[in-house]
Amino acid sequence: MSFKKIKGGVCTPKKFRAATASAGIKNPSATRLDLALLVSDIPCVGSGTFTTNQVQAAPVRLSKKHIQDGNIRAIFANSGNANACTGEVGTHDAQTSAQHVAEHLDLKADQVALCSTGVIGLPLPMERLLPPIEGMASSLKRTSGTDMAKAIMTSDTCHKEIAVSFKVGEQTVKIGACAKGAGMICPNMATMLCFITTDFNISKKLLDQAVQHAVSGSFNCITIDGDMSTNDTVLVLANGAAGNRAPSQKSKSFSLFQEALSFVMLEMAKALVRDGERVTKFVTINAIGARTAKDAQKVAEAVANSALVKASWNGEDPNWGRIIHAVGYSQAYLKENKIDILYNDLIACSNGLQAEVDMEQLRRIAAQPEFTITINLKLGSAANTVYSSDISPEYIDFNRSEYAYWKQARKDGLV
Repeated sequence: MSFKKIKGGVCTPKKFRAATASAGIKNPSATRLDLALLVSDIPCVGSGTFTTNQVQAAPVRLSKKHIQDGNIRAIFANSGNANACTGEVGTHDAQTSAQHVAEHLDLKADQVALCSTGVIGLPLPMERLLPPIEGMASSLKRTSGTDMAKAIMTSDTCHKEIAVSFKVGEQTVKIGACAKGAGMICPNMATMLCFITTDFNISKKLLDQAVQHAVSGSFNCITIDGDMSTNDTVLVLANGAAGNRAPSQKSKSFSLFQEALSFVMLEMAKALVRDGERVTKFVTINAIGARTAKDAQKVAEAVANSALVKASWNGEDPNWGRIIHAVGYSQAYLKENKIDILYNDLIACSNGLQAEVDMEQLRRIAAQPEFTITINLKLGSAANTVYSSDISPEYIDFNRSEYAYWKQARKDGLV
């Protein structure tokens, strides 16, 4: 690699600071961090990608509008409430939040991006959300990156952050990130938030290009449960504080940045899958030998999202029959008598039939916390990779009810 991993997160690049607070968004008696504010001390260019769900939360719609101009300086996020499917009230609350943050940072409202994550359908408890903002704006610190990663967690079991650095001439460039997400994870963005900062000096046009490329190979290649959320957001802020010369599209420095940014996003994407709600397996699905890239994608995603396949992985059962049946309904072009399926490097299915293999060896692979499934269609050279997980009985238990949140909302007078 032309870059190296370093300790830190979103406050590792120069001129970025963060602050967090506990507002009791879901429960006024709770003390966990649930508000986060990230600010660049100097002007930025910004880029982002958002959920492709046709039902989109108010903060997504607002941030999409603000990011178009590319001059985002701050990100304000809350966990515990998605502010999705909240109608005109939700839109007004998002606008009010952005304005409130902007006033305390001496910015314009359209320089603030908003992100929310949590329960869908409930208005934000603005009486608890707005008051902490003034104190957060006055307590921004370079040392609060990890707290920010913790504040955006919902069903996550651990915070997720990363930082890398690389040299551009005599200048050291850094990229930092944090992310959250554990359920409702599906390709084409998931129920996840990812905030990325860099002190690399880059134009808005090239940043957009780099972000789109990096997202396509990371957050658009993961799935836990096949559900796509209303709030997915990836935001990248670049403030140029490293002092490098702005790169051209074909320059070495842009290639270095692209490589490092893609690595950061992929590491964050994998971290989301590993921390999936009550998952026990991290599975890499490689579809190879397809006639077209689209066919390879269809095959990988069909296997990755199959409830039957995922249940067999949870049971440590190397049931290749469930895999090939998912391949069959993927709508990819294929020939049954050519399909090979491998667990790691051990072939389980050869030319569409049971391979001569020690089933106990296959079972030992399926019992591992991480393994790879390769599906070779043997029809061409196209390939696609998706990162997925098993699905467990505990996942069902965990997602059976959100009634407690609605009870609190009634106490707050929101429903």
